[in-house]
Amino acid sequence: MFNEPDCKVCVDEAPNQKCNPRFQRITEPRNTSVEFTCPQPQDIFNVEINREIDCTEIPCSGVIIQAESSLFPDFNRTFTWDLKVDATRAFQLDFPETGIRQIPSGETCPDKHTYSFLTYMRGTANLGTFCKEGPVTTILPRYKGRVSLQVPGDTKLDPVDFKVKVGPETDMLAIIKVNLPRGVSATDFITANYPNDFPDNQQMQWDFTVPGMHNYTMRFLDHTAPECLKKEVEVEYLKEDKKVTKLTLTDPQPEHQQGNFKMVLKNCETNRTLQGLTLNYRVSVMRSGHPVLCTVDLTKQQGVSVQIEKVGSDPYCEMSIDSKVEKMINVAAGTKAGLSFLDCPKEDVRLTASQVISCQNLASCTPTLLTVPKLDACLPMPLHSFTWHLRFPQDSTVDLVSPVGNLQQSLPGQECNQSVSLRVTEDDGFTVGDFCSKGNVQKIQVHANVSVTATANDFSKTKGPFLNVSFSQEIPETIIYRVSPETLAPTLLATPNWPRGMRDSSTVSWIVTVPSGYQAHMQFVNISQPKCRDRHTAMTVKLLGYEEEIMSRREDEAAEDKLLVPHSFYLNMSNCIPEEGHFGAVTKITLQKKTNLLAILLGIAGALLLLLIVLAVICIITKKKKKERMNKESSIYISKGSIFRPGDRHFTKTRSQNESHVYDSIDETMVYGHLLGDSSYTDTLQDNFKGIQVDSYNTFLGPTDGQLPVIKEPDPEPGSAHYKTFLDPSESFIPPRPRTPISRQDSLGFQDSRMVDNELYTFKSIGALNAMRLSGADMEPQPPITEEAV
Repeated sequence: MFNEPDCKVCVDEAPNQKCNPRFQRITEPRNTSVEFTCPQPQDIFNVEINREIDCTEIPCSGVIIQAESSLFPDFNRTFTWDLKVDATRAFQLDFPETGIRQIPSGETCPDKHTYSFLTYMRGTANLGTFCKEGPVTTILPRYKGRVSLQVPGDTKLDPVDFKVKVGPETDMLAIIKVNLPRGVSATDFITANYPNDFPDNQQMQWDFTVPGMHNYTMRFLDHTAPECLKKEVEVEYLKEDKKVTKLTLTDPQPEHQQGNFKMVLKNCETNRTLQGLTLNYRVSVMRSGHPVLCTVDLTKQQGVSVQIEKVGSDPYCEMSIDSKVEKMINVAAGTKAGLSFLDCPKEDVRLTASQVISCQNLASCTPTLLTVPKLDACLPMPLHSFTWHLRFPQDSTVDLVSPVGNLQQSLPGQECNQSVSLRVTEDDGFTVGDFCSKGNVQKIQVHANVSVTATANDFSKTKGPFLNVSFSQEIPETIIYRVSPETLAPTLLATPNWPRGMRDSSTVSWIVTVPSGYQAHMQFVNISQPKCRDRHTAMTVKLLGYEEEIMSRREDEAAEDKLLVPHSFYLNMSNCIPEEGHFGAVTKITLQKKTNLLAILLGIAGALLLLLIVLAVICIITKKKKKERMNKESSIYISKGSIFRPGDRHFTKTRSQNESHVYDSIDETMVYGHLLGDSSYTDTLQDNFKGIQVDSYNTFLGPTDGQLPVIKEPDPEPGSAHYKTFLDPSESFIPPRPRTPISRQDSLGFQDSRMVDNELYTFKSIGALNAMRLSGADMEPQPPITEEAV
């Protein structure tokens, strides 16, 4: 801008320096020297910094637009961005969450940063002037446009960085998106070119997002209606899932409506010689004004109190008790109160309730089931948790038992993934443990006042009972857990308040029941030991029923990593008064089946004894049968020969198999009689054997050269036949055998293996003799063969 003729702006250096008292344009992308011929050029010249962004040539997807703060900081500056997209589309300008707000033309912003938006569609249209921080979040001018930021020279540049991208196809001149604020507000808007005329045959759209539980009202503050040559001026309202409402400028506009909506202003073809279309309107928002009322009556619920707390960040949620606005509501036990909730989403408020259960002495303490009492149905939010505060005499102990099954302690690696969880704490908030159902903890005994808090996904489906509470005599420990480990999976035991550590000078015990036939493999998987100022920590393991400790360790001693316990045992841990650090431990118990060596040895011994008995019985039976068989055997005596018994194993059939050895008489003529008719056989016989063939033998009377030995035979068995005496050989057709010495192989006690087992025992092969012994009787030594004997 030129005010004084003696001030010029010069670019480049001599001799190519160019000076101009009014205007200089620098477009080349290089370093350029700029000089002024007057001492205060910022009072005379304005600086405009322009950037062109053509989204038809380069991709525009979230390009961040920033003003250059280092150029001419002392001058009045105008930053401009010229943008272009396809003619049927809009370019989209997205502003940060703080947004911008529209102001009337001619006004300035409080921070002296003023934004303006132009669109070039059948002429130039000024969409308005805006400042930082407002409900406008997005502006979509169609086709081509310019964004301008004006900053005076005495102001440090602090612009709003906005993003540019290609928008959707549209037939609107521009679309402005607005997020109306919560609470009570009134926001003014003006049409393009206001207070000048809105372009003919154009339409402009505003998209309004209305917060929940709020009402909006449209009010036209100022407008002028044109003379339409074609069509009419219309105002359309479009709501989600509803038909379009078309109104004129003079019709009543929507009031006390809820929900998001769109407003479209359509201009007609006007008589340009007259006043055109202008509109200045206001959108007012207020809360719906329909609070939720609820009367909570706790006069009939013994010891029950209700607490309601705001947990969300919504500043417009308003809670009140008896018409007094509070951030936290507490309805005391035995009282009645009227509650009011205005614009409070369910997720922004939390409802909890509690009940006190107490007794004065141990005799008056009766077992109690912990169940959730029914609360007033008018409460608009679900119950988040319920807490039972158990109060009892100091000389007694509270016993907690699951009404169904056992409890499971929730620990890392043994988490509770159920819909209901129970947290047991002492009065001061010290945690005994988090539990759920279907576990291995049979009972929890605590020598202190405790609180049990139940948390559920939906208390309407789960009312309990959650625990069975009873009271017993005082215990020496602070806490006792009775545990029955599972046989299929390891069991984890953790000290109270894990992992933060046990209470100072406290003692906790676990009574672990090991099933019969199992042994417990105990491992300390995580131990945290403190530096003790007074006393010592202790870890002790004892077998139930025994006083002897199988393990005892202090904090200054290394604990055994693993321990094998043969049956049910007692694990005790005691804390000291720490100087630094804390005491805590996690123990893993795995059950293993016992290997009974004595039973195995006894089993083996029993099996061997049974085998010996069976063998003895078999031997006795075999010996008895052999004795019976020998008693029935008879012998054949041959002088100077060997005695053999028909029962020797040379015979293929035994006495028990047939009675072939029992004879009434022996007809010797029939022994080989069926072979005598064979001429080939008789021709081989000597002459003294050839005679008249007879079919019977004479009785063999025995040898005639000596006396027969007297053989005393046992009395015959009843019913059996008698053997006849031996016949004299002279009475037989066979001549007597010469009494010549016989060798061992010629004895009847031996058999040649070359002989075939047939009727004549003929030889099957030639070769050396291979005699086999037939009789079991010991052989006497043979007398030497002399020439005289031969």
